[in-house]
Amino acid sequence: MRIARFSIDGSVAFGVVEGSDGFDGAGTPRGEVLLDVIKGHPFAEFERSGRKLPLDKVRLLPPVLPNKVVAIGRNYAEHAAELGHPLSSPPDVPITFFKPSTSVIGPGDPIAYPSFSQDVQYEAELAVVIGRLCRDVPPERAQDVILGYTCANDVTARDVQRREKQWARAKGFDTSCPLGPWVETDLDPARIAEGIAIQCTVNGEQRQLGRTTDMVRSIPELIVHITEAMTLLPGDVILTGTPAGVGPLHDGDEVAVTIEGIGTLANKVIKRG
Repeated sequence: MRIARFSIDGSVAFGVVEGSDGFDGAGTPRGEVLLDVIKGHPFAEFERSGRKLPLDKVRLLPPVLPNKVVAIGRNYAEHAAELGHPLSSPPDVPITFFKPSTSVIGPGDPIAYPSFSQDVQYEAELAVVIGRLCRDVPPERAQDVILGYTCANDVTARDVQRREKQWARAKGFDTSCPLGPWVETDLDPARIAEGIAIQCTVNGEQRQLGRTTDMVRSIPELIVHITEAMTLLPGDVILTGTPAGVGPLHDGDEVAVTIEGIGTLANKVIKRG
C-alpha cells in the first residue's frame, strides 16, 4: 500500500492512498485520488478510519520525519565515473554520509539555492524507509526492517563537495533532501533486484534514467553495513545512490524524480531568501 503523511486544517496525519493511476510531468496524480486516514502511525499495527479525503484538498508532507538520513555515495558505477572515479575501481566499502533532518522537505516544497554555492545539482535516488528499531542486521533479515520505499533527491552543492573534505555543507544544507510523495510498502524486493527505473526530469526534459540493477551494492548489503555501526530507528531513511546523468539546477527550475512502482516527487528551485 501507499502511505502518505499530510496536513489539513492545522492537523497532521497519515493516510492510505487510494486510486492513483499515474502522474503528469509535474508529479500530480491523474484521476481521483483519496486518502483514507489511518488511526495511529504506520510503524505499528493500524486501522483505517474510513474517513476519506481528496488528495487535492490536503498538503502532502515528507512521508516520514527521519531522525537521520544515511546516504550512500558512488553506488552506481557510471555515476562514479562521471565524477572522475574509474568504472573498474568501486569503493572497497560503501561510502556513507548523513543528511540532517533539517534538510528534509516534501513534495511541492521549494529547494532553496544556498548562497555559498554556484553549482547545485540533482541526484535522483531510491530511498529505503526503516520500519523498526534495528542494529547488526544480518542480510537474511534486512527485508524485515524495511517499512517501504519512496523517491528522493540528494540535492548537492557540487562545487562545495569538491573543495571541502567533509560533505556536511555540500549535502546537508536546508531543503537538500526532498522525499515523497509517499511510502510504497508493497514494492517487491525481487523486482528491485531485477531492476526498476529511476528517472529525473528538469522542466520536463529527461536528465537521468537508470535502473536499480546498476547498483554496486544491494539494499540488504547497505543495511548490513550501516547497522554494523549504528542503530536505525523507525522512520530513518537510507538513500541508495544515484544513476549517471547528474547536472545543474537553476532558479525557477522544476525537478522531478520518478521511480517505477512508487510515483513522482516534484520540487521547484528558488533563490534562498
